[in-house]
Order: sequence, then C-alpha cells, then structure tokens
Amino acid sequence: MSRPIKRSFTIDGHRTSISLEQAFWESLKAVAREQRVSVAKLVQSIDRDRGNSGLSSAVRVWLLRHYQERAARQRA
Repeated sequence: MSRPIKRSFTIDGHRTSISLEQAFWESLKAVAREQRVSVAKLVQSIDRDRGNSGLSSAVRVWLLRHYQERAARQRA
C-alpha cells in the first residue's frame, strides 16, 4: 500500500489538490483514457456531482462505483 500522492488541478477556475494512493491514480488515468478525456476533466466531472464529501473521497467512491457497475454489466 502506497502513501497518498498529492496532485493539483484547476477546476472551474479554482486550484485544488487531491491526495490519492498510487492504485487510485492509475485507475483514474485508465478511466480517463477509456472515456477519452483528460484526468482533469474527469476530476471536474466528479467534483460537480460530489455533494458535501471531500474531493479525494469522492474520487475514490466514484472509481469504486465505476468498477462495480462494469462488473455488474459483465455478469449480465
């Protein structure tokens, strides 16, 4: 298990940073490639729908749901 790595983004004109473990960064990059968007665009999309949770947590939960939905589709 790796320590969280902090990266900064500009979202809607505001600088912000998120801290994620390496496995989450790799997954986030993979999904961004699949969706043909930048990591920053994907994070911006997650940010819009996160409600009151922290952005780092929202990214982790979003990735979990993304892969759960994919697994459910593959089982169907």
